[in-house]
Order: sequence, then structure tokens, then C-alpha cells
Amino acid sequence: MTKNVLVAGGAGYIGSHACKALAKAGYQPIAYDNLSRGHADAVRWGPLVEGNIGDRALVAATVRRHEIGAVVNFAGYAYVGESMARPGLYFHNNLANSLALLDALAETKVRTFVLSSSCAVYGEPNALPIREDNRLEPINPYGESKLALERALRWYGERLGFRHVALRYFNAAGCDPESEIGCDHDPETRIIPLVIKAALGIRSHIDIHGTDYATPDGTAIRDFVHVQDLAEAHVQALRYLEEGGGNIALNLATGRGHSVREIVAAVERVSGRRVPWREAPRREGDPPVLYADAGLAHATLGWAPKLSDLDTVVRTAWNWYERQAADLPRLASV
Repeated sequence: MTKNVLVAGGAGYIGSHACKALAKAGYQPIAYDNLSRGHADAVRWGPLVEGNIGDRALVAATVRRHEIGAVVNFAGYAYVGESMARPGLYFHNNLANSLALLDALAETKVRTFVLSSSCAVYGEPNALPIREDNRLEPINPYGESKLALERALRWYGERLGFRHVALRYFNAAGCDPESEIGCDHDPETRIIPLVIKAALGIRSHIDIHGTDYATPDGTAIRDFVHVQDLAEAHVQALRYLEEGGGNIALNLATGRGHSVREIVAAVERVSGRRVPWREAPRREGDPPVLYADAGLAHATLGWAPKLSDLDTVVRTAWNWYERQAADLPRLASV
């Protein structure tokens, strides 16, 4: 078994949950993060190396010092709106820096790689539920940067012997059921934390971006996957590669979408509080409906979501945010 795993972006939301899952599975995670968007206090299951994945020399030195056997890469920016406003930032960080990471791994002869990819590689789907053979036509720079990295990985595999799994997951949601770590972004753009903060009075309200989509209630629909289920998939992907599995891209999803209004109703149901909201224009780059078939992940990895029913997702997030509420500013600007 590959024991020491470099977790690039290991101080972030999904990366920190993956570190916990890796440690429980018998691995030693080494979090590698520049802390520009991650949090040092979320690194609790192994050492933290502070640095940028674009620093090829530091990556190589870290790999050698910690005798790394595999890498899981979460070190990417993931705000669709920001990517529309600053495309260069996304191609530099998500693609150029990740290529430097791959080159450092090639230099140090580490060839086992799990990529945190995204459903954004599909763009507006040509069929639902989305399967891995759907067309790949991103509609924002975030998705384009992830797809470009997936394509680069294919060639690193063919020409340099890299073995990889690209996990295209849908909307990460929820928090650690034990409330040790959670979802802490600044700015926050994820719908469930925003709705919870409105219920707690940390925000005055939420904006529902788009109420005129061709969906049952007019609001956008997304496939929400509990962050712990995502974390477990990365552990299973590593084991799959260790056992000789081939290069592959896999969806991580529940196969069911929930609308923004359904999220509001779920938070009100779980919390017993009212959520103030107002209508707002659609956001550029947002498809109306995204949900996917994860049958290939189940067949390949044995993965299936266990905590991704909507009320469990909301309850775990609510529990974490309620515990943090005393330290958060009230009625933050929106």
C-alpha cells in the first residue's frame, strides 16, 4: 500500500476532508497548501507543507523528504463567476501550476495521481443524467481549465507512464459529521452555506440567481454530493490505482438534482428557522440543470454515496455552522 500521500490543497474544504479519510484508511496524508484559500487549522491528520504547487523545486523536495508514493490534487480555484471575470488566474493556477506539479512528480518518479476535476468540464449537457461519454464543452474558464488538465494527464500517462483517476464531481456539500472540519470560504459562493448563514442571521438574506429557468420551480438544479462521500472516493481511487487500475475519468454524483428552492426548504426544515431570500438575475456561466449518473464510479471503484441525501447534507452543514456562529460576524454584507 502507498502510505505517504501528498494532498495538494489539503488545507481546503474537500482536501481537508480527504486528509481525514486517508488517515482513517491507513495512509499518511501530507497536506501541501499555500493557504491562500485554505486554513492551517483544518490540517489535523498529518504535517502541513506551506507552498505553491507551481514551485517545482519545493514540490520535488517535499516528495523526497516525505517519501511520497502518490498525489491527490485539490489545489485549484473553483469559483465560476471569478473565472469569468479573471480567466487568466484560472488557467495559470489550475493548469500551469498543475503542470509544474506533474513535472516535479515526473522528476521524482511518482506516477500515481488522483485529480479533483469537476462537472464543469461538461458545460450545458446534451443529455441527462450526465455520463462520462457526454460531450465535453465547458462554458466557463473554470471548466475549461479542468478539462485542459485532464487532457494533459492523458498525455503524461501515454508518454511518461502516469497512472491517474480524474474524479468529476458535482456539487460538494455538507460538513464532517463529527464537526471537526467544515466549509469555510471567503467569499462564500456555495448555496447551502449561504442559505444556512441567512437562517442564522449571519447574512440578511440570500439571492436566488435565476427564477425563470425551464425547471419545475424556475430555479437552477444541481446534484449535491456530501463532502465525506467525495473524500472516500479519493481513497478508493488510490486503492484502484495501487491494484493496477487503468487511467479513467469518473463522475461522482447522486443521480438526482435539487433546486435552489428545495435547498431553502430543506434548511428551514432542518433548522426550524425561516430563510429570507430575494430574486436576482441569472449568473453568467451557470447551466440550468446538472445531475449525473455515477454508475461507472460504482462499477470501477465500488463507490456509492452514503451521506448525500439532502437532509443529511444540510444537517451536517447546519451542525457545523451553528457551532461556529458565535465567532462569525452578524449580518455580513451581501
